[in-house]
Amino acid sequence: MGVVRAEPVRVTGWAAKSVGAAWRAFDLQLTTYAGLLVAIGLVMAYTNSIEGGALPLGPGTTFSRGLMWAGIAVIVFVAAAMFDYHWLKTFAWPIYGFQLGLLVLTLAIGDGVGGAARWVSVGPLAFQFSEIAKILMIIVLAAYLAAREGRLDSLASIVGACLLVGPPLALVMLQPDLGTSLVFGAILAGMLWMSGASLRWLLILGAAVAAMIPIAWTYLLHDYQKARLTSFLNADTDIHGAGFQLHQAQIAVGAGGLVGKGLTNGTQTQGDLLPVQATDFVFATLAEELGFIGGVVMFTLFVLLLWRVLVTGWRSRDAFGTLFAAGVASMILFQLIVNVGMVLGVMPITGIPLPFVTHGGASLVSMAAGLGILQSINIRQTKAGW
Repeated sequence: MGVVRAEPVRVTGWAAKSVGAAWRAFDLQLTTYAGLLVAIGLVMAYTNSIEGGALPLGPGTTFSRGLMWAGIAVIVFVAAAMFDYHWLKTFAWPIYGFQLGLLVLTLAIGDGVGGAARWVSVGPLAFQFSEIAKILMIIVLAAYLAAREGRLDSLASIVGACLLVGPPLALVMLQPDLGTSLVFGAILAGMLWMSGASLRWLLILGAAVAAMIPIAWTYLLHDYQKARLTSFLNADTDIHGAGFQLHQAQIAVGAGGLVGKGLTNGTQTQGDLLPVQATDFVFATLAEELGFIGGVVMFTLFVLLLWRVLVTGWRSRDAFGTLFAAGVASMILFQLIVNVGMVLGVMPITGIPLPFVTHGGASLVSMAAGLGILQSINIRQTKAGW
């Protein structure tokens, strides 16, 4: 009797596909670039923990918390990669409701500074649900736009996407968190652009949003938000007030020079002269201690990461995967530009974190979830090549 050779069976379901065959499509480059950015973030957390003479691995230090959140992020990333992303389309509306629930819960029981409600404590951990809501919003928008593929020349479809983003954006503004609300707007704009929506209608809607800026400035923004948004225009006029953060950040960046002062040797960082140096202004710490070269390395990693995110979208055989990748790329790129721009004094100070590098558990976990879903797309439905 001859040997019977079984022909390989092509299927798309995760349960029926062999583990080895599926994971051959895993994008190691994407994971490597993200991992290196997280490593840079941990190095910054280490140097920020040294400030004040604390032991880096001591309880409650920025570095020890960073290691804990990095471990949680790895678990979330693996779980998201193993999960079949097709189910996200099926449960898009429950996900949208869950997102709104998280934001309402934040307003109801959240903690913050100066009357803000941004963090919800779960045992020893504090979550900023608005960060998680970013990824959930990308899922919902990807499902909505993919279901209307080929019909996005319609104004109704574009307005529908705007109406989806409206409630979570408003809830985030009420916390108040201007920076995160702007990220929601950037996600919407990027995904509409990448979906092939009518450019004419997008320009008209963009003009309408621009016309509403004076109204928002007058009636929606608090005085401290206005001061932060305008302080970058001339920080030197109020270096002890609204311009203090930017003034100290620019000193740190300028002091770093080409190669930096060396890890844990930054005058601004180690002297506790730089406000929120572990979070919003972490790039100033990096520039002071690792210099221009350290900044170039970080930017190179971001460019390579964004390239792999977009490659994932290109390789996807369904519109949902392509649009989800577009949303993640829009979110990362916008936050990178605004965060670094505000440290350099060319963008308003809005409190937007630097992806993967800023110390913040919810931000890192949400990014890990997004990249995990991208790997799920790579594993389950890809085109040949690349």
